Amino acid sequence: MSATTPVISATGLYTPPESISNAELVTSFNTYVERFNAAHAAEIAAGTVAELQPSSVEFIEKASGIKARHVISKAPILDPEIMAPRWAERPNEEISVLAEIGVKAAEDALARAGRAAADVDAVLCAASNMQRAYPAMAIEIQQELGIEGFGFDMNVACSSATFGIQTAADYVRAGHARSVLVVSPEICSGHLNWRDRDSHFIFGDVATAVLVEAEDLAPRPHWEIVGTRLKTVFSNNIRNNFGFLNRATPDTAGAADKLFVQEGRKVFKEVVPMVATMIVEEAQRLGLEPAALRRLWLHQANQGMNRLISQRVLGHEASEDESPTVLDTYGNTSSAGSIIAFHLNSADLAPGDTGLICSFGAGYSAGTVFVRKVG
Repeated sequence: MSATTPVISATGLYTPPESISNAELVTSFNTYVERFNAAHAAEIAAGTVAELQPSSVEFIEKASGIKARHVISKAPILDPEIMAPRWAERPNEEISVLAEIGVKAAEDALARAGRAAADVDAVLCAASNMQRAYPAMAIEIQQELGIEGFGFDMNVACSSATFGIQTAADYVRAGHARSVLVVSPEICSGHLNWRDRDSHFIFGDVATAVLVEAEDLAPRPHWEIVGTRLKTVFSNNIRNNFGFLNRATPDTAGAADKLFVQEGRKVFKEVVPMVATMIVEEAQRLGLEPAALRRLWLHQANQGMNRLISQRVLGHEASEDESPTVLDTYGNTSSAGSIIAFHLNSADLAPGDTGLICSFGAGYSAGTVFVRKVG
């Protein structure tokens, strides 16, 4: 019996209504810096405390290409006394914040596919910022949507969505499911150190969903999943040491490494060639000419990384049409970034056009999903 062909029937997106501009962020950050330096003037003069340096709009845009980011909780992040999201803890009987935005993205994907929740067999919550260890957010989303079957969480940092798409496609090929929702709710503002000049501007909040189904179920147009490839290589250059074992060493429970930390220059130097080579090799294995790919929907972490990766794949500097950017208005949204780019910049492609959804990040992890539009 031949394997069933998996396709992407639809994608969904939930964008928080509040957005923080670089100018707003810099004003807040620099106020914090001024207050810190004033409060520690004696120690700074004595050389026992390092003087904090201000940020600027120009610095942020040159370093990343980011101009704004959407967040769930704006006012507390901009408050120099707080600089973190804040909301009331919800009772167990109420849907969690992460699951809530995941449901909204999933409902969008289902509506676009003309599919009812009862038609879905499984939910994978593939994200890097899980709200809790258990019960799984995927099962909570499944319950809220009214889906029979099964669900589970998976975390491969910024590559979670592409790893989730391959997992869903494998279920379809093997006949274990015919319709699978891959949901990526990312509240990145919760693990970002808003007081760190080198990273305070990076992340935003969002949720995406990808509906992966058997080809004979899917509406038209849809996207055939031509092939996928996953890769992991251990690295300490992107790290977050927050976890339930932190309570075993309470003296360091509030240390900076319990939030997002990275060695940005090392990441840039090591990830760009790894991902570009992976894309080219996999395209060739699938019988595709890399330079002929109609569009690259790359992970939205850094404008410079995407420019170099697309240039190595296509053989020339990519235009906005060939490698669209959503980083400027969404910021880095971890696993959701490449899915947002695909969701917002794929309808115009013609049947037969082939493109690539690609993610890369902590781990290191990288995932490629080659797709072909079917009219």
